[in-house]
Amino acid sequence: MIRVAIKEDAPRILQLIKDLAEYERAPLEAKATLEQIEESLFSQHPHAFCHVVEVAGNVVGISIWFLNYSTWLGKPGIYLEDLYIDPAFRGQGFGLSLLKELAKICVEREYERLQWWVLDWNEPSIEFYKSLGAVPMDEWTVFRVSGDALKDLATKR
Repeated sequence: MIRVAIKEDAPRILQLIKDLAEYERAPLEAKATLEQIEESLFSQHPHAFCHVVEVAGNVVGISIWFLNYSTWLGKPGIYLEDLYIDPAFRGQGFGLSLLKELAKICVEREYERLQWWVLDWNEPSIEFYKSLGAVPMDEWTVFRVSGDALKDLATKR
């Protein structure tokens, strides 16, 4: 079953985020706390949204997303931050179901895009996404400023 996450799901959501970080070979980078997840997803004004896959009363998959905006299209879209299915439940169509749910939201709300990043080495996911009609945006390079560089930029004269 695919459903909107509820606050009681937060501990399991956090665990799946950590499992994803482990899968992506970056376990030490997943620093979010339970309190941060609860505030980000379940506050009066959430910063992000989450759908879960529930099997026999257990959350086994997540999609965490937020709105982005295209100035060229003049419309919002959905940016999928995390899509993760517990390995024991892969191959059963749950990832596809989560993506379909987000696509339905886009269509219903007249959003023009659903987009996400995928690591270059993650061939199984890349092939899966391509099979859905997703196309890589190879001509774009992602930039990030964080940590001390972010602090330096904020105070640069």
